[in-house]
Amino acid sequence: MTKMFDEMWGTEERLRSPYAQFGQWFEGEDPARLRAKQREAEEVFRLTGITFNVYGQAAAEERLIPFDIVPRIISGSEWKKLTRGIEQRVRAINAFLHDIYHRQEIVRAGRLPVEMIKNNVAYLPEMIGVTPPGGVYTHIVGIDLVRTGDDEFYVLEDNARTPSGVSYMLENRETMLKMFPELFAKTRVRPVSQYPRSLLRSLSACAPDSAEGTPTVAVLTPGSYNSAYFEHAFLADQMGVELVEGSDLRVVDGRVAMRTTQGYKPIDVIYRRIDDDFIDPLTFNPESALGVPGIMDVYRAGRIAIANAPGTGIADDKAIYSYMPEIVEFYTGEKAILQNVPTWRCNDPDSLKYVLDNLAELVVKEVHGSGGYGMLIGPTASKKEIAEFRKKLEAKPGNYIAQPTLSLSTVPIMTKAGLAPRHVDLRPFVLVSPNGVDITPGGLTRVALKKGSLVVNSSQGGGTKDTWVLED
Repeated sequence: MTKMFDEMWGTEERLRSPYAQFGQWFEGEDPARLRAKQREAEEVFRLTGITFNVYGQAAAEERLIPFDIVPRIISGSEWKKLTRGIEQRVRAINAFLHDIYHRQEIVRAGRLPVEMIKNNVAYLPEMIGVTPPGGVYTHIVGIDLVRTGDDEFYVLEDNARTPSGVSYMLENRETMLKMFPELFAKTRVRPVSQYPRSLLRSLSACAPDSAEGTPTVAVLTPGSYNSAYFEHAFLADQMGVELVEGSDLRVVDGRVAMRTTQGYKPIDVIYRRIDDDFIDPLTFNPESALGVPGIMDVYRAGRIAIANAPGTGIADDKAIYSYMPEIVEFYTGEKAILQNVPTWRCNDPDSLKYVLDNLAELVVKEVHGSGGYGMLIGPTASKKEIAEFRKKLEAKPGNYIAQPTLSLSTVPIMTKAGLAPRHVDLRPFVLVSPNGVDITPGGLTRVALKKGSLVVNSSQGGGTKDTWVLED
């Protein structure tokens, strides 16, 4: 059996070069002091109010997201390869979205079945023929990556709707800087603190032609009961822009405007953190009290930029994901630098038979699922869970895709007994504007805190780590 790859120790139990300075420092530290620092970091998170809401109980439960003080360290050369692949993929996604809402050349060329678009609930006919200001559909993207070896990275998922977690990336770094300033003095770690400024600059560059002077940007939140409300408020504060709810906005003289003490002021760019269905009750869900009546008419007229554009959800649909190698090649003319995880589409009869015959070895996911919900991890599931999932799969095979269980890399975490390996993934954050693609050096490392667990989602008991990208 192949030995699992640990990012600190490799497979030969020898300290890998990105961890050389950290390992030397760690060896000289008193374990009791480090455990005290771990508790101190958790207290910082508690006092800062870095929480998320867990749904599914009688009432939403607010939890502290666990944080581990052992950083995840990526070398400069590793990061260069990743950023080339990420930029290639994000550019392809943006071109794909423009195409499927216009001429659908990829369908005409026979590279993507029309059913993948026509029968997809994430595809919005209301966006047909609409080109967003600046031609950007996915202003903020989170690409979920996993690692299986020294030079083996795979894309697990594309988050093109409203990717979350960037506030944790920033707070993780801030906490580590407070806890261990001496570490940063001796290790050349690339900063992430510029993200809010980069986000504001990138969003402002996407303002429509109707913007006068410096574009007015606002963050649209569903409100304080949303699971990511901390992040909405944090980003608005860090960018120095208004945090608004739908009730603060209205259409005035063909522009979207927000209520102020001096009356209604026009907005040029809305960073929305609400789902498509709730954006405009006149166009989508008539019951929505979270959106702005008439905003889609303003959008179609090119007088407001909405980040991310409505209808981008089709690009992070898990069935579309399985076509991403073809999508990248079709729009860039190049082979994908970052590979997909091999994927079986369960709407294909042969694939469905294979998946049903091998449920105990596979990971099966809902096409529109997120947050670790609605999935089966075969190797850790009980016979009863597999039997129940089999019925769901047989009833609606088109709702699912399946993937092999990858041997995800591990990074050590602090435990009472010392360092212990735990599985991780990585979500780098990407900003897209007419001026180019900006990838923050690092991202959100999510870690499965339970021994042997492959589920890193915070809603499923996972935690986070600071992610270091070293200078060359």
